[in-house]
Amino acid sequence: MILKQPIHTGLVMMLWFDNCGHFWCIILSEKRSGFFLVILEINNLKKYYGDRLLLQIDKLKIYSEDRIGIVGLNGVGKSTLLDIITNKVIPEEGNIKIYGSYAYITQLDQAKEDFIDEKFIKEFNLSGKKKEFLSGGEKNKFKIAQAFSKDINVLFADEPTANLDILSIQKFQDMIKRFKGAIMMVSHDRELLDNCCNVIMEVDNGTVTTYKGNYSNFIKLKKAKLEREEFEYSEYIKEKNKLQKAVLDIEGKSKVVRNAPKRMGNSEARLHKMGNQKAKASLDKSKKAIISRLDRLQVKEKPKNTEKIKIDLKESNGIYNKILIEGENINKGFGKNKLFEYGDFKIYNKTRTAIVGNNGSGKTTLIKMIINKEQGIKVSKNLKIGYFSQDFSILDENKTIIENIMESSIYDESFSRITLSRLLFKREEVYKKVLKLSGGERVKVSFAKIILSDINLLILDEPTNYLDIYSMEAVEKVLLEFKGNLIFVSHDLRFINKLATNIIVLEDNKLISYAGNYESYIENKKHLKDDRKDLEQKIIVLENKLAEIIGKISMPRKNDNIKELDKEYTLVLQELKDLKR
Repeated sequence: MILKQPIHTGLVMMLWFDNCGHFWCIILSEKRSGFFLVILEINNLKKYYGDRLLLQIDKLKIYSEDRIGIVGLNGVGKSTLLDIITNKVIPEEGNIKIYGSYAYITQLDQAKEDFIDEKFIKEFNLSGKKKEFLSGGEKNKFKIAQAFSKDINVLFADEPTANLDILSIQKFQDMIKRFKGAIMMVSHDRELLDNCCNVIMEVDNGTVTTYKGNYSNFIKLKKAKLEREEFEYSEYIKEKNKLQKAVLDIEGKSKVVRNAPKRMGNSEARLHKMGNQKAKASLDKSKKAIISRLDRLQVKEKPKNTEKIKIDLKESNGIYNKILIEGENINKGFGKNKLFEYGDFKIYNKTRTAIVGNNGSGKTTLIKMIINKEQGIKVSKNLKIGYFSQDFSILDENKTIIENIMESSIYDESFSRITLSRLLFKREEVYKKVLKLSGGERVKVSFAKIILSDINLLILDEPTNYLDIYSMEAVEKVLLEFKGNLIFVSHDLRFINKLATNIIVLEDNKLISYAGNYESYIENKKHLKDDRKDLEQKIIVLENKLAEIIGKISMPRKNDNIKELDKEYTLVLQELKDLKR
């Protein structure tokens, strides 16, 4: 038996017993059209980090149709919010209710020994993999596979695509699209947020604000909201200044109301005094009315602009070679594991080259081969390389930020500190030891160290891994404006497509060079694949035709012209050879 019981406006509670005698209670919300399950409720939540209020959420409901992407600066509490919801972290105040079962793909926790559906093992190529020997990307694949192997109606995920290659990210997107439940995930992957989310939740200054639509729509809505707030604040300041000026004008007029001159008689003086009293009373009345309007004026706070990192990159100079780096017939492998064989590539001056490929295909290895000028790789003598690596190897953890910077800076400390302040390391913060910095902060210090050094070629290995989405877009903007030479490795499709003018693709033990971004490479590859299918079909048709001709020549009928058949055989055979070649 199922009972539908109204709770309050817009909500219905369904109560029933199933065949096994279990009692069920589900809250439904009438939202737009039809009913949608309320799968999560947060009420009066407060979470502190020391004395700082990290999160404050008065009321929040998540529905069964919601696919929420959570964005915000590093350290604002995005991961903490998911940890609180999943009971990994206890808040100081508030209560959270989850209706149904869930899985949580965490950023830091190790994959557990849970059941994994064999289809996901195959999908992510994890068969026979031992967990103690997994790469960062493979560990993430295991966590994703475990989450989707469970019977859940809510998925929570904290940077689920971190360390995944492009192919695995696309597989994860497909899994998300097929998933029937609700989703809340922290991510800085804009393609993922655009393709898979219908709500964006921004965490900022301890509060959460939701925006309908995907990430691109969120950017438009947020911009419109900021413009509206700036307009309202401007109008508020204008009105406030106008009213304050009116009060000052009245006070000035009130001061010039004179006493009766001494030459006036008593009667004239009394009339003058009465006139002054009326004038003062009128001015006081006007002043009170204006002050009352000031008191009733709705105060508008000045909009807070998100402080973003700003980086200046020194332009490349002193390089006049057309080709900066050239690889001829290069081979690399470790034991039986071959990365690439007989590879050729060229990197031209004034280009931005992206190196892409699956996890373990040799992207970082190729970068190190270029830096070390290994056999088969020619590098221009004038190149001065600044290298950003995933392991932050250019930083000394036991030294301060400013000590690390000044080790290789070609600028004085004053200029170096200005650059650090633009990266949001201000005043005494430059004396922090690198050991105490977050991943995102280490990225920024590494950038500062590189750009303040004497370099004319930037090589970046996964530069956006630890940055929040706003800082990542700031880096992207700076690199777009950079006129020098850039080589970078990234799995972020939007980052690659916006920046790259050239591509080196590592796949099937080959190096493939392509002039253009990754999107055009994939499109071109698709056309080539379609052309190949057409070619294969034509070859099959010609082979069948050739077999038919041979059959007629070997066993001719009365009407068959052997000379014509022989001529046709020669033509078809030549066409077949041409197509196969």
